[in-house]
Amino acid sequence: MKRNYNLIIGLAITALFLVMAVVGQFWTPYNVTSMNSAAAKLAPSAAHLMGTDKFGRDVFSRIMNGSGTTFFVAVCVVMIGVFFGTVIGALTGYFGGLFDNIVMRINDILLSFPSILLALIFISLFGSGRYRVILALGVLFVPSFARIVRSEVIRAKELDYVKSAKIIGVSTPRIIFAHILPNGWVSMLTTSAIGFNNAVLAEASMSYLGLGVQPPEPSLGLMLSESQASLFNMPWCAVFPGLTIIMIILGFSLIAEGLRKMQE
Repeated sequence: MKRNYNLIIGLAITALFLVMAVVGQFWTPYNVTSMNSAAAKLAPSAAHLMGTDKFGRDVFSRIMNGSGTTFFVAVCVVMIGVFFGTVIGALTGYFGGLFDNIVMRINDILLSFPSILLALIFISLFGSGRYRVILALGVLFVPSFARIVRSEVIRAKELDYVKSAKIIGVSTPRIIFAHILPNGWVSMLTTSAIGFNNAVLAEASMSYLGLGVQPPEPSLGLMLSESQASLFNMPWCAVFPGLTIIMIILGFSLIAEGLRKMQE
């Protein structure tokens, strides 16, 4: 059996940053919010591996803690999208008809708009903050997951084992959630990995614009925003958070590619 190197490397990269993010919620080398003017604007060194920002806060410590925020937001967004998208996609795909047409047309309308634009409208109406970002992005991720699940259900409901289950009187919920959906788990995992990447980028974008995580709580996008004024004087304040976002996205992109190869 040929080894799936994309999946192996992707899992290794993701595990590394996930461990760092989890540890960062309980311990960091330095306090992530306290300011120290005596240590301000220090370049990377043995004492501060990734340097310090203009307030004297350790960049590595803030990345450790901020990565946890990014993972938390992205996971919550994907969970909302998967749960409601699965329910909607399964019901529309299985029953079809007028119900399917109405729900899918609404789905198409939502998909036709950029998710960030709709999220900005949501935040402008209800305010900024971590949990409002999760709610806004989570709702906007539902249509894409619903379309994937619907396609899987439409394909599977015509298979012989599903028809046999109907003949012997298996209940509709059991057919959908116990017989059809488990067979599409690889597709859902692939879509979830891609969705996680999109959620990371969306969270970073919202925080960069000042509409997501609020200071002094660290966030990768917020750290990029705070560093733009001193990009040439303290490039490490932008480079390391940026590289962290890139590596997280790379890890999940490789996982998605590895899962896609499993389907071939």
